[in-house]
Amino acid sequence: MASISVDQLSVVQFICPVCLDLLKHPVTTPCGHSFCKVCINRFWDQEDQRRIYSCPQCRETFTPRPVLGRNNILVEVVEKLKETELHASAHSYAGPGDVECDSCIGRKHKAVHTCLVCLASFCEDHLKPHYQSPAFKKHKLVEACAELQEKICSQHDKLLEIFCRTDQSFICYLCVMDEHQGHDTVSAVAERTEKQNDIKEEQMKSLQRIQEKQKMVQELKQTVDTITRRSQAAVDESEKTFTELISSMEKKRTKLQQFR
Repeated sequence: MASISVDQLSVVQFICPVCLDLLKHPVTTPCGHSFCKVCINRFWDQEDQRRIYSCPQCRETFTPRPVLGRNNILVEVVEKLKETELHASAHSYAGPGDVECDSCIGRKHKAVHTCLVCLASFCEDHLKPHYQSPAFKKHKLVEACAELQEKICSQHDKLLEIFCRTDQSFICYLCVMDEHQGHDTVSAVAERTEKQNDIKEEQMKSLQRIQEKQKMVQELKQTVDTITRRSQAAVDESEKTFTELISSMEKKRTKLQQFR
């Protein structure tokens, strides 16, 4: 029998109709409805005088009082559902290294985005106004940033969105009208893009130099291999010549000995 994932089922299916909470020690009545064991027993205790017991959900009646058995399948599914909820809850809270939501009170949830206009980070719940309200339409959201204060001007408390090439520093728009007036300035995005392009160009040049060096090494290796093969061929030819010369001299010596 194929197993069913808890994610494929609605949580409502595992809510007790009496206490409206997740089933605890689930039992099933003869009509097929499930309840917490304690809830259904308390409900039927109130009907003991009439000796007629009804289902709180469909009102079907039973006589005598049914003997309730534990629903093992529901027990297993509810336990898995609890584990899933606990796991999801644990992962929604900020842990070591996570960016905390600035709007959460008490235990902080994990922030998913940082707003560069609000200068704050928000979890999924507190981020909803940015998607739903026209007032936040022009706000700029970026990936949750832990070093947000490093992007804020300590003097004017504004976003450091301008780069001063004269002083080689990031500044805010108020700094441009103050101590950086008349300096060579560009947007931080433009400067970042230019720097990235410069890095890419330098990487391409470095890669080209490496490829040229590799080519030279390969050519040198081929030259060495060629010299080695030719040297070995010369050695082999010399050995062959000496072998033939020695053989010829041996033959001549043998003939001379025959004439003595």
